[in-house]
Amino acid sequence: MLQNKKILLGISGSIAAYKIPNLVRLLVKQGAEVKIIMTKAATEFVSPLALATVSKNAVMSSLAANDAWHNHIELALWADLFVVAPVSANTLGKMANGLCDNMLLAAYLAARCPVWLAPAMDVDMWEHAATQRNIALLSTYPRHRILPVGDGELASGLVGKGRMYEIEDIAAAINEYFEPAKPKASLANSSDLAGKRVLLTSGGTIEPIDPVRFISNHSTGKMGAAMALDLAARGAEVVFLRAGSSIKPQHENIKVVSVESAKELYQAAMEAFPTCDAAIFAAAVADYTPAEVATQKIKKNSDTFEIVLTKTKDVAAELGKIKSDRQITVGFALETNNAVAHAEKKLSSKNLDFIVLNTLEDTGAGFGHDSNKVTLIARKQPAESLPLMSKTDTARAIIDRLETFFVPSLATK
Repeated sequence: MLQNKKILLGISGSIAAYKIPNLVRLLVKQGAEVKIIMTKAATEFVSPLALATVSKNAVMSSLAANDAWHNHIELALWADLFVVAPVSANTLGKMANGLCDNMLLAAYLAARCPVWLAPAMDVDMWEHAATQRNIALLSTYPRHRILPVGDGELASGLVGKGRMYEIEDIAAAINEYFEPAKPKASLANSSDLAGKRVLLTSGGTIEPIDPVRFISNHSTGKMGAAMALDLAARGAEVVFLRAGSSIKPQHENIKVVSVESAKELYQAAMEAFPTCDAAIFAAAVADYTPAEVATQKIKKNSDTFEIVLTKTKDVAAELGKIKSDRQITVGFALETNNAVAHAEKKLSSKNLDFIVLNTLEDTGAGFGHDSNKVTLIARKQPAESLPLMSKTDTARAIIDRLETFFVPSLATK
């Protein structure tokens, strides 16, 4: 918990700023006092009123307002931790070179507490030599921490590095900073998953059409990454099959294996599964793949274009055929209609122990969101509908249910 911790949150001009009210809500919910400084550019992406509402503090964006001076020195000295998220390329450059032309930068230069920076920008801006130089320079400054950028789809439509570190991960890192995690041995003693080996698939597969084009889906892998981190925290050994360019969780208990196509995912899963105690199939795997892949870029020569598709192997169903009595398998079902009926059918046809159902009909759930709303459906047990929660909390609930399957008195298989 963050009870009585003082967190100064700086927001600069990046589209990722729209996510920050959820970060503020997470921090305040855990007892932190949050004060916010925005650059003028940031106010174009997120409302100061919304931030003031969730933080319960006035939001500052200028050194003076209504003939009153905002004391940036006092604010900087007040904070236990100064987190700037998102940090644009512009603000990074100014910080690296000691420039000061707004309230955020004035507070930054006056701060004596640790400073954390969460960059967010398009892939080409991130990879530019000037940005990398600024990052490298800031990394050498005392008490500075650069949070990692994610790899995935960006606001421009391009795919690559530059996504802001996920807000759940920022909140978790802040919690860990103020309340360091228990030793691994203690965690292992507190969980029935400690020492278990769990296969977890995540992200969206990529089925190539030619060297340039492919068939895929909107999966970001946020849900899979959250579950992997929760499993790892409980002492489980996680074999994480990461499809496409989805999120890659980082933990010493997580072994990441990157794959692209449904075929590669199937082969990697078949190799890992026999030595696993459980498997969670969270990846959005293509049901069909092009029968032939062109070796050269297909030219736009006609008004129509046909692709012959062939069915891919259903990873969950195939592993369900060979699972032993000691192995637990968990599936995911994303439905748009008759959701419960379709999920229950998959529970049986794929020989799953339980299935996690979510639907695009629920606002705030599904692909790309930082929250989710799911229903857990197990054999011979009533369905459990969970409320809309952060994906971190949803992951915890799913892994709680998985853990019961390793306690015979709690599970009915």
